[in-house]
Amino acid sequence: MYFERTDEEIINSYKEGNVDDFHFLIKRYTPPLFNFSMRFVGKDNATDITQEVFIKVWKKIDNFDFKKSSFKTWIFTIAKNTALDFLRKNKKTTTFTELEPIDKKDSFSDKIEDENILPDEALQKIQDKEFLNDLLENLSLEHKTVLTLHYQEEMTFDEIGKILNKPLNTVKSYHHRAILKLRKML
Repeated sequence: MYFERTDEEIINSYKEGNVDDFHFLIKRYTPPLFNFSMRFVGKDNATDITQEVFIKVWKKIDNFDFKKSSFKTWIFTIAKNTALDFLRKNKKTTTFTELEPIDKKDSFSDKIEDENILPDEALQKIQDKEFLNDLLENLSLEHKTVLTLHYQEEMTFDEIGKILNKPLNTVKSYHHRAILKLRKML
């Protein structure tokens, strides 16, 4: 199974001629890349961004070197740059609340099942999520990016620094400032 293999094993196998192994990378990284992209370009455009990321990865994978960075860091850097290029090209900023589906049925967080949740807890979670999205809407792109990568994609500050091409202390500063801004808004 592809989940049992590391990125390095899959990529090395692909480079050795097992071209079907690229599909394993697509299966592994499509959901997190789509969710990451959706936060910045909206649901309708996230599919295109995700596809464009995989095309870029496919074209450049022979040059990828595990000695320089992890594959996850590399692919999220490509995703960030592709999303930013899209935003620059379209010159439209998207807010977090615009990214949530109107009917809430297709939201990533709503697909997580919790069999023990009570109705009042479910309502509170929805209200908290909407409230958090409203707060995040007021943060800068850098602060949103750091919070999304750290809390949603569970990346370390070091990995985020590589993606943003910023020093570790700058990323920590972005995180700290974002948290302080969120606290002030509360």
